[in-house]
Amino acid sequence: MPPIHKGLAAASVLGAGLLAAPSIGLSLDMPSVSVGAGMRTSFVNTDYSGTATDSADFSLNSARIYLSGKVTDNLSFMFNTEYNGSSVDVIDAAAQFSFSDQFNIWAGRFLPPSDRANLYGPYYASNWGVYQDGIQDGYQFTTTGRDDGIAYWGQFGIAKVSLGAFDVPITTGTKDILYAGRVQFDLWDPEGGYYLNGTYYGGKNLLAIGGAVQAQDGNTASSVDLLFEKKLGDSGTVTIESEYAKYDKLGGYDAKYASSDGAYVLGSYLFPKPAGIGKFEVLGKFAKANFSKGASSVFKDYDQKTSEFNLNYIIKEFNARVMFFVTNTTFSAMKTNFMQAGVGLQIQM
Repeated sequence: MPPIHKGLAAASVLGAGLLAAPSIGLSLDMPSVSVGAGMRTSFVNTDYSGTATDSADFSLNSARIYLSGKVTDNLSFMFNTEYNGSSVDVIDAAAQFSFSDQFNIWAGRFLPPSDRANLYGPYYASNWGVYQDGIQDGYQFTTTGRDDGIAYWGQFGIAKVSLGAFDVPITTGTKDILYAGRVQFDLWDPEGGYYLNGTYYGGKNLLAIGGAVQAQDGNTASSVDLLFEKKLGDSGTVTIESEYAKYDKLGGYDAKYASSDGAYVLGSYLFPKPAGIGKFEVLGKFAKANFSKGASSVFKDYDQKTSEFNLNYIIKEFNARVMFFVTNTTFSAMKTNFMQAGVGLQIQM
């Protein structure tokens, strides 16, 4: 038999043997991984008072990729990135040890204990124009509100407690450990987990009161916040959010001022009946902040007032919504008043 025929015959015998043999299965114990993504994009027209520098811009405000999964029954990992228009940053990279509702440890990069607004971020806020009022989420951070460090958190009935230590640069260029803590009381429905929402679109009846303090090298940032949300049966959902914050040589919106404080109140109403593929929501917010102790006599104390109105079309809560907004920001000194009007689109999966 020619060599090539001998090779074919051997291959045939081998193939028949493999077909006759019991099947061999390869089992790999791979951890489950969840993958998601989010995007916020907008068109904004900005009108500056008394100037010719008005603008109209389309922007990709944010784009994120989310990765998370369980390593063991008690250990999980999250890894999230954000493109902010100029660079891609790692915003979350944390090991999450969970032993019970009362005992959880996170280590890596994540949001430290702080006000509710920082713990829900722009994707889970109820309004579009977050972090523009001089009050909420004025903390120092490494990237997008996050810091590198370690924290404990636990839930004890109506109380949720979190404490942590983080590495955050201070204005002198040196480094010192930042300590952060938060206590929250959920007097109606509980809010599970460490990160929070600005609304639940009627999914919960909430009366949550929280307080947070951050301290670094004798400087402090402190806040008290409230979230009230009530579903009115078949008559829609009412939400009220409020916060008072004070930044004493730590954080704040204007680096030229050592001290600032202020408060805001936000109210919204979600209509009960669908209109097409979504529901309409009306929202209003008013905030006032004061900036003092300027770096020199050139920097006068001033107040900032911010008003915002939204007409939101909620298609699938935080995963699909269109938000029409108008904001008006005025200053008593130092800065130029401006008004913005536009439309924002948020998509997540």
